[in-house]
Amino acid sequence: MSDTHAPTTRLNKRMAELGLCSRREADEWIARGWVRVDGRVAGIGVQVAPGARIDIDPAARGHQQEQVTILLHKPVGYVSGQAEDGYQPAAALVQARSHWRGDASRQRFSPGQLRGLAPAGRLDIDSTGLLVLTQDGRVARRLIGEDSTVEKEYLVRVAWGEATVGVQPLVPPAALAKLRHGLSLDGRPLKPARVDWQNPEQLRFVLTEGRKRQIRRMCELVGLKVMGLKRVRIGAVTLGQLPLGQWRYLGPDERF
Repeated sequence: MSDTHAPTTRLNKRMAELGLCSRREADEWIARGWVRVDGRVAGIGVQVAPGARIDIDPAARGHQQEQVTILLHKPVGYVSGQAEDGYQPAAALVQARSHWRGDASRQRFSPGQLRGLAPAGRLDIDSTGLLVLTQDGRVARRLIGEDSTVEKEYLVRVAWGEATVGVQPLVPPAALAKLRHGLSLDGRPLKPARVDWQNPEQLRFVLTEGRKRQIRRMCELVGLKVMGLKRVRIGAVTLGQLPLGQWRYLGPDERF
């Protein structure tokens, strides 16, 4: 039994908080009559108490299992989301002919997999590497929800002044310390980051947040210029051998 005196929450928000689906999916399921609250079919916009019993029709689970998550090796020159300023969205690369032959998944591509496919996180137009596109709101929430702690790893080629070769010995240790912790963007402090030299011209960043152009702006604040940026890992999922401009499915045994 739910407590009628407890503060209530909109049903779609509560379902997202419970990790059942995204808010958008919740609205779709509710509209289809697939959601019951305390035994009654729920309506759009209904408010629920914290202890309310939420039951999901098996049809919704089947619908969810059909949703795909795609891993794309985004090239420079594509935007992550909607087309803008004449640049194509990265999702335009998700075609049968660009499906990586090395994909271990047994899934086959169909045009229906493009419906509702959206990026779960940004990768700037001038950056390359691993981009996640998903139809599954649970995946999006895990990667870009306000409470997300999933690590994102980047290889970042940098310059110091005019120097683009042998940069490491020129950069003061204090600059690296600031990159790790102590910087703010847009008046808000950044979470601690792991930042180390990968080689004399390249830094490895590991972040748990994704502010707009974050790494480039962080580097500017300490006098570094980003010459190239590549995302190589999100959580436990790596870019691996996925060729530039090609994509594969997230495997059933893979988790972010």
